Amino acid sequence: MTVAYGAGRRTETPFRFDNVGSFLRPAELKDARKRFAAGDISREKLNSVEDASIEELISKQKEVGLGAITDGEFRRSWWHLDFMWGLHGVEKKDIDSGYQFKDEETRAETARLSGKISGDGHPFIGHFQFVKQFEDDGVVARQTIPAPAQFLSELQRPENKASTDEFYPDQDELIEDIAAAYRTFIKELYEAGCRNLQLDDCTWGMLVDENYWKSRNDNISVEDLSRAFVTLNNKAIEGHPEDLTITTHVCRGNYHSTWASSGAYDKVAEVLFGEENVKAYYLEFDTERAGGFESLAKVSDGKLVVLGLFSSKFPELEDREEIKARIGQASKYIPIERLCISPQCGFASTEEGNILTEEEQWKKLALVREVAEEVWGK
Repeated sequence: MTVAYGAGRRTETPFRFDNVGSFLRPAELKDARKRFAAGDISREKLNSVEDASIEELISKQKEVGLGAITDGEFRRSWWHLDFMWGLHGVEKKDIDSGYQFKDEETRAETARLSGKISGDGHPFIGHFQFVKQFEDDGVVARQTIPAPAQFLSELQRPENKASTDEFYPDQDELIEDIAAAYRTFIKELYEAGCRNLQLDDCTWGMLVDENYWKSRNDNISVEDLSRAFVTLNNKAIEGHPEDLTITTHVCRGNYHSTWASSGAYDKVAEVLFGEENVKAYYLEFDTERAGGFESLAKVSDGKLVVLGLFSSKFPELEDREEIKARIGQASKYIPIERLCISPQCGFASTEEGNILTEEEQWKKLALVREVAEEVWGK
């Protein structure tokens, strides 16, 4: 495949060669976190190790050619819960069972309400400011957080329903406070210099999975939940500055190289792709569990799609010609100038990480870059 339809390299996010955000934690960082949890080192010492690990990670991201850099989520244990724990009115809780993935269960932790929700003074603001200092020409600092819909889903888990109902007997008030907390966070993040925010959202992968619906005993439909989720997400980002690029990442679970849900985007495409007010979608497309590209025809005008054609779960490198052929297939439904490529998810959505080495991680990203340059040019 060659460059076509006026497509070429991009100088703003999302980039033709992109990444979802998280990276495998180095051994020194894993050890420091364990020692801190055991009380063997101070918070200051842990912060020092985190800072050094992130600085080295950022250098490697630049070396591989990424235009958007992150802290790799190195200061987090989870891709989503750590953000929720940083909101006022939310506490960390151990529970009886974790999230169920294919043949594996995660650690059993959750975010539970302890009061009314607000979003001021979030610790992630400081985390972003550390990354911000490493921006340079052509390189922008990106912040990743769970989508508002993901937070709502966590609060509605059976283990959390009682506390959620205690503080929010009115569902509408809960929705308003979640949205307001996010708007506060986004305002403070923007003031800290952020111009690229990514909302990670597994709720859509859940909605298209048949097993999810077998577990429900109410009369709510895919349409009902889709509209509830997109309404909340839009309410949370409404009024954001025009020069703040907000995107969303959708996948079907990513834990220790396993997955949680399966199903094509078709059932939610009209609402998700047509109505969510984001600039771009980072979409899982590395296996047949995500279905075909037909649903991309529902992506509303002007929005971009980052095709997650490469797997962050396994070290094996994809066949570049097959990848280019799949880009061609996708371009039948959305113009190639509105397409980019990346792995389907991060390499370590939780601190456990996927089952591959750091060297294999960087080789995978190098391949993504090479394919992007072959398709869209350097």
